[in-house]
Amino acid sequence: MDTNAHRPTPTRTLLILGMGSLGFVLAQTTVIPALGDLQRELGASATGITWMVTAYLLVASIATPILGRLGDMFGKQRLLAIALGLFAVGSIVCALSDSLGGLIVGRGLQGLGGGVFPLSFGIIRDEFPREKVPTGIAMLGAIAAIGSGIGLPLGGVLVDGPGYHWIFWLAAVMGVLAMISTHLFVPESPIRTPGRVDFAGAGILATGLTTLLIAISRGGDWGWASAPTVGLIAAGLAVLIAFGLFERRTREPLMNMRTFTRRPVLTTNISTVLIGSAMIGTFVLVPQLAQLPKGGDVGFGLSATEAGLLLVPRSLFSLLVAPIVGRVGERYGSKPPFLAGCVVTAVALLGLAVAHDGVGLVILWCCVMFVGVGAAFAAIPNLIVVAVDEHETGEATGTNTVMRNIGSAVGAQVAGSVIAGHVLASGLPASEGFTIAFLVGAAGATVAAASVLLIPSRAPRPGEAPARAAEAPSPA
Repeated sequence: MDTNAHRPTPTRTLLILGMGSLGFVLAQTTVIPALGDLQRELGASATGITWMVTAYLLVASIATPILGRLGDMFGKQRLLAIALGLFAVGSIVCALSDSLGGLIVGRGLQGLGGGVFPLSFGIIRDEFPREKVPTGIAMLGAIAAIGSGIGLPLGGVLVDGPGYHWIFWLAAVMGVLAMISTHLFVPESPIRTPGRVDFAGAGILATGLTTLLIAISRGGDWGWASAPTVGLIAAGLAVLIAFGLFERRTREPLMNMRTFTRRPVLTTNISTVLIGSAMIGTFVLVPQLAQLPKGGDVGFGLSATEAGLLLVPRSLFSLLVAPIVGRVGERYGSKPPFLAGCVVTAVALLGLAVAHDGVGLVILWCCVMFVGVGAAFAAIPNLIVVAVDEHETGEATGTNTVMRNIGSAVGAQVAGSVIAGHVLASGLPASEGFTIAFLVGAAGATVAAASVLLIPSRAPRPGEAPARAAEAPSPA
């Protein structure tokens, strides 16, 4: 009898991990087109409805490093199935809720699925053949860009069609299917890091991230120089510094600060914040630009669904570029494609700043940009994975995901603030505001490219998985 007949294949495992990751990413973006309908239907204020996005981001940012650490301790497959189950429960709560409070609670539960990426990256590293690790991680990393691109139009179609409840039913179905498939078919990682759960560190981290992200999410409304915004940012940073000091003195920390401050990890995280901030602005700018009425300073007069469809073609480019980045990473390391991705993204955003007065031009530059974004996000997880030991994979990639969330929050708020500061006498946004916002994004991508140059290079030999990934023991 063939003992390998029922052994999970890398392709099947990658498809299952990809389904769970895609469901989590779609939950971030499909709800955005529904916010206006939700506000009207629930009679909520603009401040109240933004908690639909903020609650999800906050919980995800807090849960991601915690679940990554727990996966290193107790088993990545087990924690991934649990995270997907909690995500599905949150989706069902949202689908059945008719009040803002219920929806916010459900969105928070959805955010507990934030561990899907670090746990999935760890499973790939532990279970895949050494030579397939970079491509597998690159494909999974590209899902973040792909899901972001298709989430907006999909959300628009569901809102305009069966209604916003179906956004959450779709997420629930994907979460349940991914949870069951993970439990049945994804192998459990053989690598464990025994220890205890650092509940005190988790509490300090939660306090710091909550304070900081509330300030970022509300800065556009309160004013970036206002006392509440500045005070919360200062308080959040102070708590996060205290968290770092506390973790250095803890015997079994939630987040190993020596790993976090290691040069390859620190520089990659800085670059992630910058490229995430540069990229996310287009999700605010392009749909808004497309939906402005014709005849003004700028605008195409499209519906919400049509505006979202402008973002679909670019997502396909992320999918196409991911395997190329993986193969380059196998041979030369992931720093070159990350650098190239940042440069291409900067060029595309500069193109959007100069020429955004036609639908064709916007689609063209968005496609170019997502070649760059796809390359960058496919390369980032590999750079983290090869810089840490096997037992640190979950917490290191989880921390990187938090950095991406923070960058996205900052980028979205900056883009929105720039547009709000440049309006015509009619009250509609001016073309100048879009130009400046795209230029700010281009500058961020350029600085990201410069920061990538600070990441140490380590080109693996042909046939060798990058760095320590090549040293991972084969599963028993």
